Amino acid sequence: MAAPAPGLISVFSSPQELSASLAQLVAQRAESCLDGARARFALGLSGGSLVSMLARDLPAAAAAAAGPARLARWTLGFCDERLVPFEHPESTFGLYRTHLLSRLPVPASQVLSIDPALPLEAAAEDYAAKLRQALGDDAIPVFDLLILGVGPDGHTCSLFPGHPLLQERDRIVAPISDSPKPPPQRVTLTLPVLNAARTVVFVATGEGKAAVLKRILEETEESPLPAALVRPHTGQLRWFLDESAARLLTVPFEKHSAL
Repeated sequence: MAAPAPGLISVFSSPQELSASLAQLVAQRAESCLDGARARFALGLSGGSLVSMLARDLPAAAAAAAGPARLARWTLGFCDERLVPFEHPESTFGLYRTHLLSRLPVPASQVLSIDPALPLEAAAEDYAAKLRQALGDDAIPVFDLLILGVGPDGHTCSLFPGHPLLQERDRIVAPISDSPKPPPQRVTLTLPVLNAARTVVFVATGEGKAAVLKRILEETEESPLPAALVRPHTGQLRWFLDESAARLLTVPFEKHSAL
């Protein structure tokens, strides 16, 4: 039985204020990495509402903090992906390519995506090889920052409640052919990669997330929900919530406005 998920909880009065602060956090983490000893800033992106959120505020925040020379040292990956063509409306990479990457000049060679033309198992293996090549040949690649969502059922990435992939310890990227949320065929980072990150930020907005966030952040469960299993070993865990998503919480949190 696991204790409730730890982490610093920040609550914003609106999704717009959350979005602006999230973009500032990404830009600040990037600059902190690039001012240090590391040659790159490795950012992992999730889909859903995060696409429009990051597209709205990240280009300006990154440009103000960095500029083209710094952005050339960013490496972008995706926390999970649907095995569909990039032109398909369910493609996370396709959505980011349309809405964000056209305004965020990260070199195309440093945007790591699956190959949707491959069979599912091969697509997972190919993406794992890309991550290792870009982020180092360590057993578990380390992202500087992962931005994760959480579903109303407590899933994150394509790691769903009760699914065998929650027990995966060997593969850094795994295929899933029976996703309860369509489309069924997906490729996902596994918990060892999520928990190796230097910073993980969960983002959740809206009343529809309130009940599951209370379970994740306040309750002890025999079988913890997937998002509650994300506990970076040495990194920082943060939660960016709007007031609607946080309305049931009784644990301490910080009330924030846009930076």
